[in-house]
Amino acid sequence: METVKTQWLDVDTENCSVRRTLDLVGDRWSMQILRDAMNGVRRFDAFQRHVGLSAAVLADRLRKLVAAGVLETRAYREPGSRTRSEYRLTEKGWDLWPVMVALMQWGDKYAADPEGPLLEVRHAECGAEVRAVVECPEDHTVLTPREVAVRLGPAARFVR
Repeated sequence: METVKTQWLDVDTENCSVRRTLDLVGDRWSMQILRDAMNGVRRFDAFQRHVGLSAAVLADRLRKLVAAGVLETRAYREPGSRTRSEYRLTEKGWDLWPVMVALMQWGDKYAADPEGPLLEVRHAECGAEVRAVVECPEDHTVLTPREVAVRLGPAARFVR
């Protein structure tokens, strides 16, 4: 049986899940918007102020994240002001939380400020540091890349 490593270059990656995910959330602004949304930011002006991007770019990224079902809008109205939208993560958006934790973990290890990380993610109950890991669902063993077998899935199509 040929391994994925020897077959990989013969596979068309047009329908790759990593590629499709990056098409939705792979730019730096979208990830920073999602980081802020995961930390409670909801309103356009707060995103703009905190992320530091132009109104046009922010509006474009928010539209794309809403269209992809990662964020949803909810109307709100301050007294004396017009109705506006705030942005909330959907279930699909919250499912990116482990990805954000993994990116933060990697950044804390290889790209952190010399003083340490900006945020610490800890278990609310015991205070232990939270980490994103790949584990076996049967026995909850944390796995390394050498301990997994990667196979082509049902959507794999070979390049012609």
